[in-house]
This record gives sequence, structure tokens and C-alpha cells, in this order.
Amino acid sequence: MKELLQAYKALKGRIKTRLREFEANYKKDDKEIFSELCFCILTPQSNAILCDTAIKRLKTSGCLFNASATKIKPIIKFARFINKKANYIVEARKFFKKNGSLSLRPYINNTKDILVIRDWLVDNIKGIGYKEASHFLRNIGLGKDLAILDVHILKNLKRYGIIKKIPKTLTKKRYLDIESKMRDFSFRIGIPMAELDLLFWAKETGVVFK
Repeated sequence: MKELLQAYKALKGRIKTRLREFEANYKKDDKEIFSELCFCILTPQSNAILCDTAIKRLKTSGCLFNASATKIKPIIKFARFINKKANYIVEARKFFKKNGSLSLRPYINNTKDILVIRDWLVDNIKGIGYKEASHFLRNIGLGKDLAILDVHILKNLKRYGIIKKIPKTLTKKRYLDIESKMRDFSFRIGIPMAELDLLFWAKETGVVFK
């Protein structure tokens, strides 16, 4: 635990700066918000930094906002399940595109309850589970108290005795149970949830990313 708190002290400034950048994302236009959603669709079982690079390429080329799944696939060829993920991106775009423009805010602004918004995303957007929905909401500054239970986070939760073992699958019930335990741990050690997530990620990868 001492090691964790020391790491937090060393990285605290960078982590807080990164979270302020996430909050600024929500003030950008809906294309930027949609880009974050697509990043989170792309990340499962794939390298997050490569996913971020691919999303930037898709944005710059315009493919993210207009191209077919066939044209998207070569740019995300490093990822697992590229056929499904390319289709998920296209389907999400169709879902949110109204009168020729992307419009996400009406859907994620319809309640102040972030848990309701997360459930809505999981129920309505293909390729989005609880981890991806939590990741997306955190990356646009709306999900500071949500857990993003990827392998890096689960490894650390096991390391610090928050969970006994890393589950092979995460049902909704199991996800919410582990999230609650992580939230309690966060409170006990005095590191906010969003900051703890970035701290765990940085400990595993060496970078404060997203």
C-alpha cells in the first residue's frame, strides 16, 4: 500500500491534468464525443494506444464519419474482431446521425444519473458493455465514480486484496459488485476512483493515458 501511495504522489499532477482534459472533451463538438465512443468500441482485447492512433487516422481521413465498414477495417487491422468492430462503429454512427449531423448529447444528457446513462449505452449501442460504457463516460468527463474493469485494473485489484481472483467473465452483477469494492477501496485510501484507475493503468503500462 505504501508503494501505491508513493506512486500516486509522484503521478498525481499528471493524473489530475489528464482528467481535466477529459472534462474538456465534453465541451467539444459531437464528432469528438463520437470519436471517444468509437475508441472505446475498438479497445476490447486490443492495444489502447494503437486504438487511439487508429481513431485519429479515421478522423483525419473522414472515414470515421462517412466510410463503410469495408473502408474502416484496414485502418483497425491490428485489433481483434475487426469485422464486428468496424460494423459496430458504422451502426453507432447511424444511430446517432440525425439530419446529416452526429448528435450524442441528447442521449447522454437525458438524466443526471450516470448509472442510468451507462445502462442505456449498454442496452442500445452494439459493442458497448459496462467496461466500454464506463470508459467512454470517464473519457468525456462524466464518469468519475465508475470503474473501468479491464485486465490492468483487475490485476491490481487482486494484488491489493480487493478481489480474490480475476473473473473469466464479467456479468452485470459481478461487474457492479467489483466496482462497489473498488469504490470502497478508493474511499479508504483517499484516492478518487478516476484517479485510481489512471494510477493502476500507469503502474502497468508506464504511461498516464486514458
